[in-house]
Amino acid sequence: MRIAVVVKRFVTTGGAEKYAVEITRRLLRRGHEIHLYAREVDPLLMADITHHPVPDRLKFSSVLNGYSFAKDVAVMLKQDSFDIIHSHEKSFYQDFATLHTFPYLQGMAHMVLLKRIDRLYLSPRAWLHLYLEKHQYKTPHLVAGSRSLQADVAVYSQIEPQHVITPGVDSSWFSAAWSKANRAAIRQARGIDDDQLLVLFAGSNFKRKGLDELLPALGAGMHLAVVGRGERHGHYQRLVASLGLTARVHFEGLCEQMREQYAVADVVVLPARVEAFGMVILEAMASGCAVIASQGAGVAALIEHGVNGLIMASPAELPGLLDSLRDPAVRHRLGEHASKTAAAHTWDNAAEAYESLFAQVLATKKTANETIPAR
Repeated sequence: MRIAVVVKRFVTTGGAEKYAVEITRRLLRRGHEIHLYAREVDPLLMADITHHPVPDRLKFSSVLNGYSFAKDVAVMLKQDSFDIIHSHEKSFYQDFATLHTFPYLQGMAHMVLLKRIDRLYLSPRAWLHLYLEKHQYKTPHLVAGSRSLQADVAVYSQIEPQHVITPGVDSSWFSAAWSKANRAAIRQARGIDDDQLLVLFAGSNFKRKGLDELLPALGAGMHLAVVGRGERHGHYQRLVASLGLTARVHFEGLCEQMREQYAVADVVVLPARVEAFGMVILEAMASGCAVIASQGAGVAALIEHGVNGLIMASPAELPGLLDSLRDPAVRHRLGEHASKTAAAHTWDNAAEAYESLFAQVLATKKTANETIPAR
């Protein structure tokens, strides 16, 4: 198939971007011709992909910048012909749109009434967000990245995405066997004692992913590694100090070697308020880690509480859940089952699901064209 892929940034930093890269590269390997419409690309990912650069306009406003991207891409796509157009953005012209974020109205649901009215009726920025989202939801084939995202779109837009294809994991890279073989050496190199319980939090949006809920939940003797760019570093440093955790909380910034982080961690936690999926948890599961995820994370649909991980219904439960994982035997049992679950959710499986959908839609297109009478 001749496939056009639309994404602003073709890079591996960011959940939606990584999803686009992993699916696209695997479709390429399966013999399809890929044309990429993007503003920014990682040259190391571009082998055998045709790049159509999209202008980067109106950078002073993120929403206007998004609108100009959608408009420019539509013009560019109409100048060519493709079997399938697959977009990962709020754009105007595509056969498939993969939804990576919750509806704009969902983010307003917990605002006080006056602020919600101001956003909805008095903010041109909000109008443009809703305009772009409305057009995205008109795409013939919508794919949600999780069941929770599918349900939220149905509630807030009255349009239910027809398909769910969750993110996957590269099981050849993230594996329990690799973690087990390398754990002791990496912990020793980092000066982590054998009996030290290390909790891992990874994510670039600290507040939304629940770091402020995790910090006070740390039990006696537990250490926390915080990986990711994050925001409001001064606030979190002060919070750590006020809780008396300065010696036990380690801010490590961005990390390119996440499988080493999973190898040394005893528990990986995602106490997110809302999260479309949560790739960190799936990668940790593949690595054989014990995991805790909130009910607000889409990845929670893959977890059977007490079998292959733990699910946090409210922040008040987090101290008890962490305490229950002090026992290495419990962590080992959960991690063993977690790795088996992750093995069924690979990027290869996700790409195969897309390929099957694309083939079905292309066959329908061809049938429709054949039935149009000649003039």
